[in-house]
Amino acid sequence: MTAALPSQSAPLPLTSRLVNVILSIKPLALLAKHNARNMMIKRAEAIGVYWRQEVQALRARGEGTTFSPAWEEDLAAVQNPDLVYPDYYCCSFHAYEEGNLGWEPAMEVEVAAHAVHARIWPDGGAEGDTRLRQSFLDILKEQGPADPQAILDLGCSVGMSTFALQSLYPQAALTGVDLSPYFLAIARHRARTGRQPNSLHTLQVMGPKPDAPAPRWLHAAAEETGLPDASFDLVSAFLIFHELPQSAAVQILQEARRVLRPGGTFALMDMNPRSEIYAKMPPYILTLLKSTEPYLDQYFSLDLEQALVEAGFEPPTITCNTPRHRTVIARAR
Repeated sequence: MTAALPSQSAPLPLTSRLVNVILSIKPLALLAKHNARNMMIKRAEAIGVYWRQEVQALRARGEGTTFSPAWEEDLAAVQNPDLVYPDYYCCSFHAYEEGNLGWEPAMEVEVAAHAVHARIWPDGGAEGDTRLRQSFLDILKEQGPADPQAILDLGCSVGMSTFALQSLYPQAALTGVDLSPYFLAIARHRARTGRQPNSLHTLQVMGPKPDAPAPRWLHAAAEETGLPDASFDLVSAFLIFHELPQSAAVQILQEARRVLRPGGTFALMDMNPRSEIYAKMPPYILTLLKSTEPYLDQYFSLDLEQALVEAGFEPPTITCNTPRHRTVIARAR
């Protein structure tokens, strides 16, 4: 089914259009991706998160090898071999030419999150990522359901957002959905073991609660989960909508409404297109950002409030939870 798109806002600013022209030249786009990745690695290590060493430790899993064979077992356990990937997903993301479909991007999610979120607040540093997740949980605790029994985490990646939800709702049955089986393999490992024994502990990560029900990991598209109608009290989407074309974003809102029980809650946390930080971003930094986020323009021009209402939700509440992020809460009609 083709989703109808809500009307878009004003045309892109001139700076953004010029950056798009630069990135349409492949050698310049590759250079921008290379520089963006190097900047993130340097930033991580500047705040005491040792990117390369942490990734090495995760790959080895304490087994004295460069890559533990157990990873392939985890991959086989979560992967749906019959899944057909949507076209929009089979492209470069976050400076990885393979996008999210590989071990390197999966192994680097946690360290990259700490680097990206280190400067949300002037004193954020290595705690920036944890503070960002907690700011979302604080709003969810205030505006979300009091006692959800079933929670769906769309675009759960390596499980960081799922474990954060578990910390707030330890009694709930959690399901994490993602298109990358490599990400889900990391999530499965983390759910069983938490931090690996030989970790350098330079990462502050919300891990699984040992006394809570183990999350279920589902390899599927968020716009077509295959889950039963009206089976969840809360559907969460943490930092995935800026990675979607508008057609997929609208379909995911429709899918969220389908799987929610009447009166259930949809919660979205993502970049805030109305933040002055993005409007005033220097062209060089904007070029690096857009080189790693192919659908950023579509996200920024999406009328999310209208799309939610058209998908069957009540008008949402929107709260700025950081200087550059927003949390959107909507109830299913």
